[in-house]
Amino acid sequence: MELWYTEQHTDDVRFSIKVNKHLYSAQSEFQRIDIFEAVEFGKFLTLDGLMMVTEKDEFIYHDMITHVPMAVNPNIKKVLVIGAGDGGTVRELTRYASIQQIDMVEIDKMVVDVCREHLPQTAGKLDDPRVNHYFEDGLRFVRFQKDAYDLIIVDSTDPFGPGEGLFTKEFYGNCFNALKEDGILVNQHESPYYSAYAKAMKRAHQRIKEFFPVCRVYQAHIPTYPSGHWLFGFASKKYDPLQDFNAAAWDALGIETGYYNTELHIGCFAIPNYVKELLNGEDE
Repeated sequence: MELWYTEQHTDDVRFSIKVNKHLYSAQSEFQRIDIFEAVEFGKFLTLDGLMMVTEKDEFIYHDMITHVPMAVNPNIKKVLVIGAGDGGTVRELTRYASIQQIDMVEIDKMVVDVCREHLPQTAGKLDDPRVNHYFEDGLRFVRFQKDAYDLIIVDSTDPFGPGEGLFTKEFYGNCFNALKEDGILVNQHESPYYSAYAKAMKRAHQRIKEFFPVCRVYQAHIPTYPSGHWLFGFASKKYDPLQDFNAAAWDALGIETGYYNTELHIGCFAIPNYVKELLNGEDE
């Protein structure tokens, strides 16, 4: 008997992975949480039937959402991470000795507990003494922060269910207020390829542009995400990710990565024409 995990990317497209075991399944207050084990991708986490992270390709996502902003401003000391229950983003941040405080806000404590047990590869640094855990709504948390953070990373699920509030105009405005005068906001920005994801991407970009003087998009290839073509948003009150990027300074830190490097940093901001057209089009 063969067991397959199948995710519906669109009404007409499905993505499947052959699995050996279904290791965990539960319904939290917010969502269904599942852990599978596969030959090709190792253990992987899904929420409400949507792929979140796999042992094989998680390094791509976590490298790109973390090291791009850290390379633009290596003096970042206080970071807010919203979402990121699997722990991978926190793991990458803890590699910087210069960071003094990481506040992690995750609405669903059960996700963190499950990842601690089943995905130590990503969750292994959640007990770093610099990490503070807040199990509450990220939208509400950031509403009460003013001029507090050097960097905010929004490592959220897709813009429905528990993650829906993290794609609103109110949320991005509150993030702007929560950042210091040279603060940076980075968020997972969805895929430009399939129409439903592209609409969410475009809507988020338009809303972020209303607040931040610097607003750019960069990309990575993540095999298990819809279409494999995934975007990230970079917004800042001061720093341009290319003009203010000091490759030598980041290279001098000696951080070993599986995906990110300083040449890629420059190249990832060179996006295809069809994505440019989506980003520059009028909001719907």
